[in-house]
Amino acid sequence: MGQTQKKTIAIEALATNLSTYAIDRDDLKALVQTIPKENDLNMATVEYELQILRILSVGWAIAFYLPQHPDKERLSLLFWEQIREVATKISTLLATTSGQSIDYFSILKERLDGYVRAMQSNPDQASEPTVVMGPAFATACNCPQDPIAILVGTKMFTLCLGGVKSYIDSLEIETVQ
Repeated sequence: MGQTQKKTIAIEALATNLSTYAIDRDDLKALVQTIPKENDLNMATVEYELQILRILSVGWAIAFYLPQHPDKERLSLLFWEQIREVATKISTLLATTSGQSIDYFSILKERLDGYVRAMQSNPDQASEPTVVMGPAFATACNCPQDPIAILVGTKMFTLCLGGVKSYIDSLEIETVQ
């Protein structure tokens, strides 16, 4: 077996690629398609919360898979700046169509706080975060005991972490001097 050459990428390009991945809806749509039609879930809420969980999971993966990288903080900052730009556009669109002022980035921060609280209240948080994220997702969907919601949330979190890890593992990240 031969070794695969890793592609070198600048931190700015990596942040852009990760933010694009975070807001991509293809995996989300495919995951929603796997949910049985006969269920008690509010599917609009599930889809809305899945998108939020996807964005947060990618942000989480940056911290998780680049713990010692010298540009981790810069990458995280660039990623969240790009997510803020997207959130501003979403807020503007929602305000235009609904006539209500909505701050999507604040919603992201609120959900992040909820997921962090769930992780902190779990005594085994360091060993298995996926055990926490599914139930926390179901709670965000207002159906905390629903096994389908728990499974879908766990799956989204796992898919995002795996996708980011696989992508980062394929790269050589340029460090800024």
